[in-house]
Amino acid sequence: MKKGSSALVLRIFVSSTDRCDEGLVYETLVFKAKKAGLAGANVSKGILGFGASSVIHSYKFWEISEKLPVTIEFVDDEEKILAFYQSIEPMLENMKYGCLATTEKVAVKLYKPGKKRS
Repeated sequence: MKKGSSALVLRIFVSSTDRCDEGLVYETLVFKAKKAGLAGANVSKGILGFGASSVIHSYKFWEISEKLPVTIEFVDDEEKILAFYQSIEPMLENMKYGCLATTEKVAVKLYKPGKKRS
């Protein structure tokens, strides 16, 4: 990815407790993205949200369970994002509680790799 290039953001909305064969969905997807060589990934945990199940989940400090909405974002060139999505689509299709996946075109303003930490 380079400055000024057209890229794609893939967003996947799941729950913090959603699991797949390999473990937690959001962790599995980030590890798969790293292995696929994508430019970047980010996981954000929400404080309130609902999905197709129409169940509202929220963060309250007194609750034991932390079933919260999670958004996983991946950014890279369109071809790489679409290829990555095709590789993970079967896993998403088989999720017990469902999910939402969207894409959005973005303009890369800066992509500056830093020094690797030892």
